[in-house]
Amino acid sequence: MTFKRPLCAITTTLPVEVPYAAGWAVVDLNNLFISADDPAALVEEAEIRGFPKTFCAWVKGIYAVCRRLKPDLLIAVSGGDCTNTRVMAEVLAEEGIATHHFNFPYPADKDALEEEIRRLCRRFGVSIEDAQRTKKRLDKIRLLLQHLDDLTWQQHKVTGAENHIWLVTASDFRSNPQQFERQLTAFLKQAQRRSPSPPKIRLAYAGVPPIITDFYDFFPAYDADIVFNETQRQFAGLPIYPDLIEQYHRYTYPYAFACRLADIGREVRRRRCQGLIYYAQTFCFRHAYEILLRQSSPVPYLVLEADAPGPLSAQHRTRLEAFLEMITASL
Repeated sequence: MTFKRPLCAITTTLPVEVPYAAGWAVVDLNNLFISADDPAALVEEAEIRGFPKTFCAWVKGIYAVCRRLKPDLLIAVSGGDCTNTRVMAEVLAEEGIATHHFNFPYPADKDALEEEIRRLCRRFGVSIEDAQRTKKRLDKIRLLLQHLDDLTWQQHKVTGAENHIWLVTASDFRSNPQQFERQLTAFLKQAQRRSPSPPKIRLAYAGVPPIITDFYDFFPAYDADIVFNETQRQFAGLPIYPDLIEQYHRYTYPYAFACRLADIGREVRRRRCQGLIYYAQTFCFRHAYEILLRQSSPVPYLVLEADAPGPLSAQHRTRLEAFLEMITASL
């Protein structure tokens, strides 16, 4: 994949309206990592460079991708993601990658967030009004993504796997919002012509996108599918709020887990999900959120954990099968 310059690489979802307003290309390193021909080799490359085995594979993967890509600027979300990202960005800065740190305030604070976004605007030489105008254009694409999400859980014409891919790649609009919009429009026209295919078992997915490469392929054989992708939907900027600051203030991922639980519970009920799969990356602090999930999940849930990129293990398959059998028995 080739990118126009100047190129801004990001470590997770952030106000991409700002670099796009400045005329930069934007790429989410996570998407490059997991879609690489051999993502496991990227993890190994980072370990050869000195990153420990007991370090998040996602962070190691995007480190290796960034070293190869050599973007003009790396924006590292150091507050609201994880401390591993901060360390990775420091290493890349020492290796010659220009770096800007972006922080989602914790706990959520709208005024502090606005100042952080204004600081990002100053880095790119644009005003917050410029970013707001860019948001208005990007929101036209997000309206299409909202339609795609509705086709997933209401009309059952878009699969959970397709929903996942389109929503998660909207974090950077595949580095070309105009082309992304054309491709998405064409896909929606094709999907709209499909016959509905409602699954017997309606599942919700919560947590960071899976590092497991064939996760979504598992479910159709059991007449099940994912009708709610929690974090991917948030990465795509759904639901849409007209104001730029409000959009990222309502974005649940960087803030207290209670914000995410409220969103998960609301959507699980609205979409009539019968079970929830919570994915936790090995060595990630977010694994501990199961403590809170256990107290408030509106449906039975399964915690699934993985370390490195690759297919579902035999243990994963056994646990998923048992979970689906339990749900089936309760129907």
